[in-house]
Amino acid sequence: MSQRNPMPSIPGGGVDLSHLAHRQQTTHEPGGQSAGMGASQPVPAVDVPSLVMDISDSTFEQAAQLSGIVPVIISLWSENSEPSKELNPVLEKITRDLGGLVMLAKVDVEANPQLTQAFGPQAIPTVVALVGGRPVPLFQGPLAEAQIRDFMAQLLQLAEQQGVTGRVDAPDATGDGTPAAPPAPRIPEAHIPAMEAAERGDYAGAIAEWQAVLQKAPADQAAKEALAQMKLLLRLQGQTAEGIRDAAAAQPTDLNAQMLVADLDLSGGHIEDAFLRLLELFEKSDDTNRAIVRTRMLELFEVVGQADPRVNAARGRLASLMF
Repeated sequence: MSQRNPMPSIPGGGVDLSHLAHRQQTTHEPGGQSAGMGASQPVPAVDVPSLVMDISDSTFEQAAQLSGIVPVIISLWSENSEPSKELNPVLEKITRDLGGLVMLAKVDVEANPQLTQAFGPQAIPTVVALVGGRPVPLFQGPLAEAQIRDFMAQLLQLAEQQGVTGRVDAPDATGDGTPAAPPAPRIPEAHIPAMEAAERGDYAGAIAEWQAVLQKAPADQAAKEALAQMKLLLRLQGQTAEGIRDAAAAQPTDLNAQMLVADLDLSGGHIEDAFLRLLELFEKSDDTNRAIVRTRMLELFEVVGQADPRVNAARGRLASLMF
């Protein structure tokens, strides 16, 4: 069976609250930008001999450098895996159809132990991407061509947010560089009241609606993530960055004031800072407050995305502090 890793919400796997920034301007640092949202200048097209290449432990740097121009798809495959040998031709076709907006780099895991160890695939085939040198998990196992094209469209949107908006010219390009639009996701009817409440800025109402969804469907991961995000936005609603930081500085022992700074940091894209603050709070708190801080961290893990490497690192550190 194939396993789809969720596409990170923001380049590099962070949380993207930029679509809510117009409604919540006062919660962001003055003049601040979300992580990965720098104002990059357009990169001119670069000539390459082919959009598809085989890379090895010794030539990986070439792919890393090219990922600053276009996303580079990394296919971790093996001669001993029939599904991966079937997947590569599909990836090659889609790459060429995109006409220079992405490149494909194939890694034979049997022949390249260093890269295999670095990427740590749990199954073969595994497909990841490099965007600006940073890995982005895509999927494991074979997928239908339409599903892969959906992933590519999402990846290009993510790369644009990262400022990776260049293009490569190669003789084997077959498309005009226009990616197919991803299919519109089907919104479950049970989610609509919560989404409508959020659009109105009624975060308390949205929280109640998402909680009602989860009472009926406790395994609904999308609802869990949305509930955590709504709780974050409600805590920040009506606040200012200056006010949050001043309150925390004036009340260094006030747990809620300190946790609100972590909320602020995360909403502005400073994911590591948010997690570090909460971990430090956890480490110096008593058992009662530790439970409160742990609950907040778990909520923020949902906001950022469970597949994000920064979540994995913070989760590991939290576990070590608990035991």
